[in-house]
Amino acid sequence: MSPQLSATREVLEPYNDWPNDQGFIGDHDYRAPVELVVIGTIPPYAAGTLYRNGPGGYQIDTEGGSKVAMDHWFDGFSQVHRFQIIPPTTSSSSTRVLYNSRTTVDKLIEHIRKTGSRKAFSFGQKRDPCESYFKKIMTVFLPSRMIDFNVELNIGVTLSVDLPGFRSFQESDKQREKGHASGSNTLWSKTDAAVLKQLDPETLEPLGVAKQQVLHPELIGDFSAAHGKSDPKTGDFFNYNLEVGRQSTYRIFRVSASTGETEILAKITDAPGAYLHSFFLTPNHVVLCIWAGHYAYSGLKLLWEKNILDAMAPLDPSNPARWYVIDRQGKGVVASYESDPFFCFHTINAWEQPSPSDPQRIDIIADLCAYENCDVLKRFYYDNLLSTSPGSRAFAGTKGDSTRPYISRWRLEGVNQSSPTKATTQARRAQLEWTAPRPHSIELPTINPEYVSRPHRYVYGVNDHGRSSFFDGIVKFDTQTRTSLYWREQGQSPGEAIFIPDPDGTKEDDGVLLSVVLDGLKGKSYLLCLDARTMMEMGRARLESVVGFGFHGTHVSAAGRGRTVDF
Repeated sequence: MSPQLSATREVLEPYNDWPNDQGFIGDHDYRAPVELVVIGTIPPYAAGTLYRNGPGGYQIDTEGGSKVAMDHWFDGFSQVHRFQIIPPTTSSSSTRVLYNSRTTVDKLIEHIRKTGSRKAFSFGQKRDPCESYFKKIMTVFLPSRMIDFNVELNIGVTLSVDLPGFRSFQESDKQREKGHASGSNTLWSKTDAAVLKQLDPETLEPLGVAKQQVLHPELIGDFSAAHGKSDPKTGDFFNYNLEVGRQSTYRIFRVSASTGETEILAKITDAPGAYLHSFFLTPNHVVLCIWAGHYAYSGLKLLWEKNILDAMAPLDPSNPARWYVIDRQGKGVVASYESDPFFCFHTINAWEQPSPSDPQRIDIIADLCAYENCDVLKRFYYDNLLSTSPGSRAFAGTKGDSTRPYISRWRLEGVNQSSPTKATTQARRAQLEWTAPRPHSIELPTINPEYVSRPHRYVYGVNDHGRSSFFDGIVKFDTQTRTSLYWREQGQSPGEAIFIPDPDGTKEDDGVLLSVVLDGLKGKSYLLCLDARTMMEMGRARLESVVGFGFHGTHVSAAGRGRTVDF
């Protein structure tokens, strides 16, 4: 059944008999846990809590009788999902799955319902064409921050567990000390702004919002990466803070897991402000790549447009991507590189290794999902994603190739060979090692978390072959043979796959993948469990409703094996 749609949009039959509209309106909350029906097998070592984050619905009926709709998928109203996976017991011979969910912007939705408008800063909400020129001018020149704390913030892209440095909003110290059944003390929802929202790990109730500035007084910028990184051994957390202006400033920082103290590792002032959703972390370095997606007019267009997407300048073929290598021990920027320009959402992994030409030189190998330009950002307007929308046909088949990623591997040679005075003034050339054809490439990439910051072979993610107007399969890509294995079924739209390692495994691909999938033909979702080696289905836990297409998630092991790694 199709959602209630704006009267201004023509409704077609689902593209290629692959319905997906339901996945963009999955805004029903299950605040009390419900038990799902499990078909097949979910191995006991997957026991724990799987959290999923992203948009629920995008349309609101107002008290005045009008309908307010978000234009862009990244601006849908945040909703968090919790799958509690319970291993077999003496009373139950098979794995059980409990599910609950909660919209985390109730106050924002109620505000829109009453006022009929949403004027806060957004990712891609189009400005009202009737808004006066004078009002836009005043928006630019009146002193104001882009983040308005008087309106509930729509924070819902990635999730982190027990982030160091942030004080919990939980009222009871005893409750914090006791912890939760989910295996975590605190749960944080993040976005590409320098703010985080704390959620209750069990009920998913919003508890409060924290600014990055509470970590360090110099973190005054409005932007950051939704994909902060944590060291898999120490738990130290890394990110950048971006202050946009005539001279934009990136402050790369580390939060110690042992002390909670924050240290500014480097300041970069010779690069344009840009939308950077992620970056790289190796055992000894942070690598920040300034790819396409630069904010036009030194960021002034952000204030004019009041959204990120329309404030970005188009990719300029003559403007190279810039790579900055920052030492984790406080030496600042130790090397810089340039490459042909590209756009990227997600880095995959990076590590250090001796150079093949000189063992005394250390190279960094970095894998990412690249795009030839920024077209993909506009593809993610709802009118281009819904299977019944005419706009989706513009990206069908090969017509949408520029909006499909390709995996690329880069080499930054001799990161230990630059003198401190030349590290930023004399950029060297980043070497493109190889790219994978689009049919083998992925988005929302993941790897076995035990291989973070060291050489990996396999990458997993969702794939867009053009069979639907959205993602249409899950892929396992072998970086050695450059071949792929696929899971794909007609009308099934998967979300990000999360890798759960087999504790008794001996190979990198010993484990399972968990993905929330929409069965568009039945109008219901399920939690899919795949064998990560064969990409064959092992089992699924069925819902009687729809889980909205989300962005990212995290898994907290019930066995407490290691720490939850942000990567």
